[in-house]
Amino acid sequence: MNSPHKPRKRFGQNFLIDQQVIGQIVSAINPLPEDNLIEIGPGMAAITEHLVKRCPSMSLVELDRDLIEFLKQKLADFPNVTIINSDALKTDYSQFFSGDKLRLVGNLPYNISTPLLFHLLEARTIIRDMHFMLQREVVDRLCAGPGDKSYGRLSVMIQYHCRVNPLIPVPPSSFNPAPKVQSAVVRLTPHAKTPYKADNSKLLRQLVSLCFQQRRKTLKNCLSSFAEYIDQSAQPVELTKRPEQLSVREFVALSNHINHNKAVLDE
Repeated sequence: MNSPHKPRKRFGQNFLIDQQVIGQIVSAINPLPEDNLIEIGPGMAAITEHLVKRCPSMSLVELDRDLIEFLKQKLADFPNVTIINSDALKTDYSQFFSGDKLRLVGNLPYNISTPLLFHLLEARTIIRDMHFMLQREVVDRLCAGPGDKSYGRLSVMIQYHCRVNPLIPVPPSSFNPAPKVQSAVVRLTPHAKTPYKADNSKLLRQLVSLCFQQRRKTLKNCLSSFAEYIDQSAQPVELTKRPEQLSVREFVALSNHINHNKAVLDE
């Protein structure tokens, strides 16, 4: 089925056209008929038409209204496909949950990938896994460890909540139009049980964000507003370190230390 639809820059549309890469993505996802599968930004259905053959009752979230009718026609042989015209950043993903955890798939627009990942973390307890095409630079940040140039707020918070597995490198030539950056597919699997438990997850987010706003400063300087809650005789990490040197476990330990002392002093 031909379509006059042209990729729209304002939606960050780069449609995947490489059939070999598409095959690798579908194999990595390995969808089953009973899966609660949701694709974000199906576009021209390059991946969808393969997924729906394995999981014929999947759901699609598409922002571009001009693609909705195209998708309905393209997938007319699959009456159990649900197509929702919605902004992925504003979508309430709990609407898809009815007991079976969500499996999310998407070739994500580069301009919304980071805020969308944080939005999806809010629904992590109802998500089984996520397979996303992202800018290679973003995947590097997701996987980065302490001391890596790419290590930052996104690395810490995603790794705190999920297991990260980079899967498939994807060159610009695999898309239409070809982006100016390298891409990659990554699998994110929310932890059934968080390896390092933060007593106050809101405080952890606050600390990590605060620290990486000043990543070249020492922790002591970054956390000056929390100084009264840090016990110098029992501090869990060396405060002369920079944020980029701390592991996820150390950020959690620091957060728990401050949370405990704050609770004691605020009583």
